[in-house]
Amino acid sequence: QVQLVESGGGLVQAGGSLRLSCVASGRTFSRYGMGWFRQAPGKEREFVAAISWSGVSLSGGSTYYADSVKGRFTISRENAKNTVYLEMNSLKPEDTAVYYCAAQYAAAQAMTLMDRRSYDYWGQGTQVTVSS
Repeated sequence: QVQLVESGGGLVQAGGSLRLSCVASGRTFSRYGMGWFRQAPGKEREFVAAISWSGVSLSGGSTYYADSVKGRFTISRENAKNTVYLEMNSLKPEDTAVYYCAAQYAAAQAMTLMDRRSYDYWGQGTQVTVSS
């Protein structure tokens, strides 16, 4: 069982930045592919970014992004701290949503990392609001 706790959300003006963190319980964090998804009111939960499991690397893994956030968001992981981050820059009002962290065991393929149905564990979400 893996528990995920997100933090770092808040209210920011358009053009600003936020960094979300997601801390995972357990001793096998490096074996999990990690993803960030978001859900705006009245919309389906959508893929934002993902990083594959990293094996013996302390922070490695292949990264994937939704087209809408490429060049603005960066996902990274720090296995020693069981943490995955989402650095969000140049935020836009349309980025407003609840952001969820998710974990998928031994995930390395883009197709599964980008598919919310493939994930085994989810956090409770953190609200990000971007004002215009």
